[in-house]
Amino acid sequence: MTILIIEDDQRVAELIQRGLEHQDFTTTLAYDGLSGKKLALQHDYDLIITDIILPKMDGLDLCKYIRDRKPHIPIIMLTALGTTDDKVEGFDAGADDYLVKPFEMRELLVRVRALLKRNSLSAHQPANKLIYGDLEMDLHTKIVRRQGKEINLTPKEFSLLAYLLQHPERVLSRVEIAEKVWDTHFDTGTNFIDVYINYLRNKIDKNFDGKLIHTKPGMGFILKNQP
Repeated sequence: MTILIIEDDQRVAELIQRGLEHQDFTTTLAYDGLSGKKLALQHDYDLIITDIILPKMDGLDLCKYIRDRKPHIPIIMLTALGTTDDKVEGFDAGADDYLVKPFEMRELLVRVRALLKRNSLSAHQPANKLIYGDLEMDLHTKIVRRQGKEINLTPKEFSLLAYLLQHPERVLSRVEIAEKVWDTHFDTGTNFIDVYINYLRNKIDKNFDGKLIHTKPGMGFILKNQP
């Protein structure tokens, strides 16, 4: 497995590199956004780890650029910025996971293995559609439609809706959503899952008859046809 590390702090970059190579990963280092962008386009990495605050090109713009051209590559963002808004911005840029500095190497390794495993499983699944009522998702083309109208979603909104569609009419807790969609433990001090549920409601329910995404107070969320 090959991993690209984009981190301008040389000490941090080399610590991550040593930790990953000790687990038999092959790594490449880049110390600025433009170098990371060039390497990401030239090689087919299995995963990319990038800081957000980088010289020459910041990690958010870099993530968007890579995601547009190589949407299959998992991306983990590293940053000292840990508020809900910062996490939402990172996920909206196309990141698959978000790790706040300082972090333990063990935690990074858990995130890396989880993303690589998920990516390996999805690569072997046949293209198909998820349908509930008048809502349809094509997992191959990444197109979502309701009542025949195409709806544009960010990568994380798409992943969250896919999980809801895979488990319709079942209450999904915030803990389950955090673990299955974000591959992370739910932090009760943040509300980023509620933020994304509201994003989906505005796109999936707001301009259509009949609501599909509902809140069960104290329990979680459910995809269900009801007024």
